[in-house]
Amino acid sequence: MSPAKRAFDLAASMVGLIVLSPLLLGCAVAAKLHDGGPMLFRHRRVGRGGEEFQMLKFRSMMVDADKIGGPLTVGADARITPIGRILRKSKLDELPQLFNVLAGEMSFVGPRPEVAKYVALYNADERRVLELTPGITDPASIAFAGENELLAAQPDPERYYIETIMPRKIAINLAYAENATVFSDVFTILKTFVRIFTPAADEVSPSSARERRL
Repeated sequence: MSPAKRAFDLAASMVGLIVLSPLLLGCAVAAKLHDGGPMLFRHRRVGRGGEEFQMLKFRSMMVDADKIGGPLTVGADARITPIGRILRKSKLDELPQLFNVLAGEMSFVGPRPEVAKYVALYNADERRVLELTPGITDPASIAFAGENELLAAQPDPERYYIETIMPRKIAINLAYAENATVFSDVFTILKTFVRIFTPAADEVSPSSARERRL
């Protein structure tokens, strides 16, 4: 990570945590009051250099949801709580990752960190993505904003994710990283906000996803 990118991450995460503290508190209380479970969900993900870390999220699923189903969330997953659906749709569940950014485990913009189960399937070229610091958002996440719906439409969601979506995401992020700057990161962050409020815009369809992989 370049010094300029790290300086931006540090400054922006500190400001974000201060400015958004009332919102963070509100989301935490909402997650807690729904069923009395933990406010945060700590999920082990693979970061830069293949090192695992605890990625933070506001809990949006029932307690022990990870023991009930797999790591993929497909369509209207029954494990998601009513409050969780709101947090996920607005992306507010991702706000605790500001602490991951502050700690240097993540950046604002970088490949979304994957679980070890899927990282183990990367080929040699795909493993180059592990040279990058994972992020809260990235161009691939914007392109595949409708990922849950794509997976829900597949007869075998996990296979489709592994064979179609995951390779395409990695390719997008590796291409972006070649010419990434602080300015392009800021643009990606702004584009992410636009995507949240206009989710129907330029989604990747199953057919176009397959075509782009070729």
